[in-house]
This record gives sequence, C-alpha cells and structure tokens, in this order.
Amino acid sequence: MARVSAEPYEFEFDPRTTALVMIDFQRDFVDPGGFGDALGNDVSLLRRAVPAAARVLEAARAAGLLVVHTREGHRPDLADCPPTKKARGRLKAGIGDPGPMGRILVRGERGHDIIDELKPRAGEPVVDKPGKGAFYATDLDTILKSRGINQLIICGVTTEVCVNTTVREANDRGYDCLVLKDCVASYFPEFQEYALKMIKAQGGIFGWVGTSAQLLPVIGSIKVRSRKGSKSNRKRAAA
Repeated sequence: MARVSAEPYEFEFDPRTTALVMIDFQRDFVDPGGFGDALGNDVSLLRRAVPAAARVLEAARAAGLLVVHTREGHRPDLADCPPTKKARGRLKAGIGDPGPMGRILVRGERGHDIIDELKPRAGEPVVDKPGKGAFYATDLDTILKSRGINQLIICGVTTEVCVNTTVREANDRGYDCLVLKDCVASYFPEFQEYALKMIKAQGGIFGWVGTSAQLLPVIGSIKVRSRKGSKSNRKRAAA
C-alpha cells in the first residue's frame, strides 16, 4: 500500500486499484473568453489549478494509474437537459445557445472540450455527463468497477459543484476519494475553502484532502505492474 499525508489522516491506497479522475477541465469553464468568463467570473482562479493538475496527470500516467476525464454537457438536441436546468439563472445566453466557443455546454462544441494542457491521451476514458456529478447518467461506475478500481484521486473544477457532487456520489458507491486542494478550484474563494472543509469534516465524512506536493513523491516511486486481470495475477504482481 502507498501512503500520502492528508487530512483528516493519512490516505492509504493500492496504485493498482486507484484511478485519477480529472473533472471538467473544459474551455468554457477554464479558458479566458469562455462561457464562465462571459458570465463575469474570474477564470484566473480556476486556471491556478491547471499547473499542479498537469503535474499530477503526467505523474499518474508515468506510474501506470488509470486516468479518467469528465466533461459536463448535453446532446445537441438537448434531450438530456432538464428544462429546469436550462431555465435556471435566467441567462441571456444559456445551455444550447450560441456562446463564445460554440453552443454552450453542448457536446462536440469547442467550449465543451478539455483544455490543451490537460488533453486526454489515447486509451484514457472520457466520460460525458449531463449533470454535476460524474456518476449520474454515465457509465463511470462501470468503467471503474470493470478495472477493479475502488479509490480515486480527484482533480477538477469547480470544487463546490462538480467536484463535491462527484465525491459525494463516489462515497455512496463505496469509493475512497483523495481530493487535491491545489488541483481543484472555484470562481469563489470562500466556496473553495468550505467545500474542502465539508469533504474532510467529521473524520473524512466524504473523503480526504491533500496536495499535489504530498502526492507526487509517492506516485513518482510507483510503477503499476498489473491493474487488469484476475486476483491471482494481482497477487503475483504484488509478490
């Protein structure tokens, strides 16, 4: 087992059964000139998480961890977008409408895609989700369980919305989650602070909170020899 210093206490994980989940690092949320910027948000607050998340992503790839990316967005016909979600906020330009980078939160549009710095590599699953949480109406749980994954390392945006919702959903499904606080971000500093406090409260009610600096030396010394396969194969790999 590998061990990482974290709050509320040390996070222990088996690299062969652990995945890195990169949540919603999409142009419309993170890049200047995107949907989030057009709403008046300071996207520089989200971009602060990108360098550390990029370092974790590269280290996870080098170590052989499973990497999964998520994107929030809807079908072009909006058949999977509840009318209440589209109407909320009374925006002049909302979901499905023309935006700075194509139709807003519509799959296949430029703004819906992941930023260049964190682009998925061939073979890394990309989960398109219609909701805030990465498990709702997606095959994420199947992807993870088919690979024997039971622990997750979390990077992404925004901390209080899609990250927090995903961590809570994961907790209910029996996954342990380590959230890296310098690899997640919010448009609102006070939300960032309290969203992280909520995750680690009461002895880690939803998960653990750590930093990339605590994690990187640990996964830097790891090379996953066997992630898929039978239990006997895993035992031989651990021997």
